[in-house]
Amino acid sequence: MFLVMGITGKVGGATAEHLLAQGKQVRALVRNREKARHWANQGVELVDGDWNDSAAIDRALNGVEGAFVMLPPVWAPSPDYKEAKGVIASYVEALTRTAPPRVVALSSLGANRTSGHGVITALSLLEQGFRELISPTAFVRAGGFFENFLYGLQVAQGGTLPVFYNPTNRKSTMVATNDIGAQVATLLTGPAWSGQRVVELGSMVSADDVAKQLGEVLNLDVKAYAVPRAGWTQALEQFGIPKGHSGPAEEMYEAVNAGWMDLGVPGTEHVAGTTSARDVFAAASKAAAA
Repeated sequence: MFLVMGITGKVGGATAEHLLAQGKQVRALVRNREKARHWANQGVELVDGDWNDSAAIDRALNGVEGAFVMLPPVWAPSPDYKEAKGVIASYVEALTRTAPPRVVALSSLGANRTSGHGVITALSLLEQGFRELISPTAFVRAGGFFENFLYGLQVAQGGTLPVFYNPTNRKSTMVATNDIGAQVATLLTGPAWSGQRVVELGSMVSADDVAKQLGEVLNLDVKAYAVPRAGWTQALEQFGIPKGHSGPAEEMYEAVNAGWMDLGVPGTEHVAGTTSARDVFAAASKAAAA
């Protein structure tokens, strides 16, 4: 039995799919059983509870062979990142009381730094908070998600994909959530390890590469367009970040453009992604047409 947090999201869902494909039993902590009905129908054991409820996390951890944990994504965090700190404290409390044989935690490229990287700060705090766990722990530092470009299926119909990557030909680490799920499942079910390890996951890809592959799916000539720095706030608010709260997201993209999402931090392992941006766009396009 393996615990998967965030099963109704993209990464948790991909992890569960890969574990189920291996014939493994999966358990999930959920707040809304109706939202997780799809997983219950596949045999996933559902435990009622919340990210901030250490007692519920305890119940979910009981008897598992391994646990995948992650933070709920918060694009407009409080200045002191209290949302992340609350979840991390609940995790640490539960994982200390009910220490599973192994823990895999979703992190990000750039989490080795402790400041200046915006929303990635939450994942830096997660890594710091887990340093004293007695369970063998692996931090999966994933690159930027190809799924974050899915808006391009609608907005790029005119041949332009607006991005925050500048210059657009500069490569940074990117990955598909399917590959994150595959790697997490491999870590949970593969050979045991001791202590802590860090796995950098993804490949070096440019916004120009992503735009080209989007164009191949749309049958258009699509070019990446770097949104001018002065226009970031308005653009991020159009993507749904509340007015006046885009600062952490802006800081993250500044860090990406400064090279903080590049591979090769000393002392880390590296696993390349095998799912391309083209694959992600094609799958989403097919699903939308179904």
